[in-house]
Amino acid sequence: MAIKRMDNVLIVVDDMDAVKAFFTELGMELEGETTVGGDWVDSVVGLKGVRSEIVMLRTPDGHGKVELSKFHSPQAVRFGPENAPTNALGLRRIMFTVDDVNETVARLRQKQGAELVGEIAEYEGVYRLCFLRGPEGIIVGLAQELR
Repeated sequence: MAIKRMDNVLIVVDDMDAVKAFFTELGMELEGETTVGGDWVDSVVGLKGVRSEIVMLRTPDGHGKVELSKFHSPQAVRFGPENAPTNALGLRRIMFTVDDVNETVARLRQKQGAELVGEIAEYEGVYRLCFLRGPEGIIVGLAQELR
């Protein structure tokens, strides 16, 4: 059996409000919010006594989703440097296609305090690309198709 689709990417956060505001400013839409806990959650995530706040966001086309989770118990554990460099092992970024990289960067910098990781660059006349660091060190890539 082959994979049918990628359903979502989970990001564990501490400041749910700040991260949710960042992703909604980027253009993601709120799909739902809930709190989960109990034996079934414990068995899935391999922890005991889980109580977690969940926010599900989706891209405007409905195909991509980001799940935000704030663990109230057990508390989340920070592992590694807070603002890891882009070449650190593990999941480093989520890439989004946007209409206008410059406008999106300007808006996220002004309204959400996002910072460019490097520069906005052009790749072979096909894409304008950049990486932004948002709240809690989360890195998002932005790509604008030029053709």
